Amino acid sequence: MKNKNKTDFIPMALVNSVFLPLSILLGAIYKSKKTKFEDFFGMNVNLDKGEEQIDLINELNCKNLLIRIPLNDIKNINAYKEFIEKFKDKNITINIIQDRANIDDTKLLEKNIRLIFYTFKGICSQFQIGNAVNENKWGFFSIKEYLKFYTTVQTIRNDKFHNYTLIGPSVKGFNLQYGVRALFNYFKIKFDRVSALMYVDSQGHPENPQFMTFDLTKQINTLYGLSTLAIKSNNNIILSEVNWHIEGEKEASEFAVSQEDQAIYMLRYYLLALGTKKVQSVFWFQLISSTFGLTYIKKGKLEKRKSFYAYKTMLEYLEQCEVEQYSNSNGLHVLTIKNTKGKKLDVVWAQDKEASVELTDFKEVFDMYGNELKKDIKITNSPIYAYH
Repeated sequence: MKNKNKTDFIPMALVNSVFLPLSILLGAIYKSKKTKFEDFFGMNVNLDKGEEQIDLINELNCKNLLIRIPLNDIKNINAYKEFIEKFKDKNITINIIQDRANIDDTKLLEKNIRLIFYTFKGICSQFQIGNAVNENKWGFFSIKEYLKFYTTVQTIRNDKFHNYTLIGPSVKGFNLQYGVRALFNYFKIKFDRVSALMYVDSQGHPENPQFMTFDLTKQINTLYGLSTLAIKSNNNIILSEVNWHIEGEKEASEFAVSQEDQAIYMLRYYLLALGTKKVQSVFWFQLISSTFGLTYIKKGKLEKRKSFYAYKTMLEYLEQCEVEQYSNSNGLHVLTIKNTKGKKLDVVWAQDKEASVELTDFKEVFDMYGNELKKDIKITNSPIYAYH
């Protein structure tokens, strides 16, 4: 299959030689004027994880959900519909997961996409088309194959579902060569929103760089530059997957971390993405998973990790906030926001795990779990919420 698609390397190399350097340059220059983000905090939930997720989502007060529907499980579409309908008053994004049968058979794909679009009419109007399109194990062997796939879906959308939003290209990791190829092409398509699975767990904490310089902020800036430059998209960015594996768990990666570090890195990831003012939504992957979830099942009982409580507190303090400023000086990070009650709040942390700096001149200070801190308050690698 790779040999069949090897000619796609030529257009990939050509567009990258021009537009990748431009995207990096423009990403550093372009600024976003947006300060409010209605749908920023999101969560991946799955049908096969059970209905326990409904109560958990309500406890978190998370309003934005991303739910997968694999094309190879289309026979169970009514079960997905019933599952989704149980999440009341939530903003749902459906991720249509590709498989080889639907990639190879355009007629089959047309039939299944129409079925999905009709089934969720009035329930959901936002669809991410494909997932991890640059990884062969997910079914695509070139970006050209994905672009043909997306074209078919868009044609059906344009026919009878004009109000639907289509999201792509869903490149996994900091592999911008595939994103450049997807956004600069000769197909008659348009991505209404640009998505990426922006994992940075291999870097350790999210402020660490890949390729010597590209920390999370610079990765987001580059994707923003790319999507702004491309005529095939706008620059509404969705980060559809991020997580850190828990050490000691089955199938955990070599980059797995402790429960405490997972909570810290998750929170800092969201804070950094919010601070760029260039991301519309960030979806954690996933709510329930022994390997990387905010919760997991142990001996038949649901257990909540520290990251669950950190996520809940994050939503309590930051949901629908107005971003005023983000600064980073010598590894000391400060995100200044105004909450829905009009109160100004600094979220402060140190990049270095060993750092400890005294914090003064704030009315109220809370740790990442919402516990109030009264005396001897220190800035460490664990973010704290400090009211002016």
